[in-house]
Amino acid sequence: MPHYLNDRSKDAPKLTCYLNLDNLFDLPPESSWPGLQGDEALHKLKEDGFEGLQVTDLSPRSDVLPYCGLDRINEPGEVEEVFLKHKDLGDSCITLHLAWGIEDDDEVDRLVDAVLEASERHQLPAFVETHRATVTQDIWRTVQLLKRHSTLLLNADYSHYYCGQEMVYGDIDQKLDFMQPIFDRTGFMHGRIAAPGCMQIPIDELDSVPRQATGVDYQADFKKMWTLAMQGFLRNASKGDLLIFAPELLTSKFYYARVFPDANGVLREESDRYGQACLYQQFARACFETASNALP
Repeated sequence: MPHYLNDRSKDAPKLTCYLNLDNLFDLPPESSWPGLQGDEALHKLKEDGFEGLQVTDLSPRSDVLPYCGLDRINEPGEVEEVFLKHKDLGDSCITLHLAWGIEDDDEVDRLVDAVLEASERHQLPAFVETHRATVTQDIWRTVQLLKRHSTLLLNADYSHYYCGQEMVYGDIDQKLDFMQPIFDRTGFMHGRIAAPGCMQIPIDELDSVPRQATGVDYQADFKKMWTLAMQGFLRNASKGDLLIFAPELLTSKFYYARVFPDANGVLREESDRYGQACLYQQFARACFETASNALP
């Protein structure tokens, strides 16, 4: 059986909203984030509705909020060191970028087998991220991978498919049907909304068409994908299982946030990434409610 994150309670499976801490990296001074540090920052995040953190470096963890980690593994020989590191840090689970997407299936299978074996042995849930330049960079190969590895669970960042594979080019409903195994095996979610030609794009309100959506309502497409993934989780999860949704809106230094010159020619990010993360949190909770109500 796949191993979701579990809080050892008798509660029904539920959504929990974390924040990937890279979301706070390099925020401009005009951001709604007050620039707090340490436990003061964590208490503010908790006040704003975030229930945990995805810590993106090796800094000490705090007991103010629960936390998880992330990493990259390129070869089977790296697996044990990565799992030991995150076990020692006390991370409740990890998300992983695996290899580079240029490996043949035998190489990929050996790597995935090593990850699954280490996850079981260390009792540390691991979720392989759907990401460009990794073994899950396209929906066809990811579906085939899931067929070969029945216990593999994913960290869903659908922006890499929606933009990277230009899902609206052709029949998107056909592609969503093809992606059902991906939705069914989602155990963690990175929150980022893409447009067909841009990896990270701002949204306005929960049910509005984004101002920049000139032909395709990408926000509605993500609402559908996120809801399908949450339904997949709810169908397969057991009591105490948790689905983490973590906004991960990144700075332009990572080539994600778009920047435009202001009246003085200074490049500025087009949106407040912290304000967007708070809005994403509301969006995810609304999708989870829709997913829950749709199930028998």
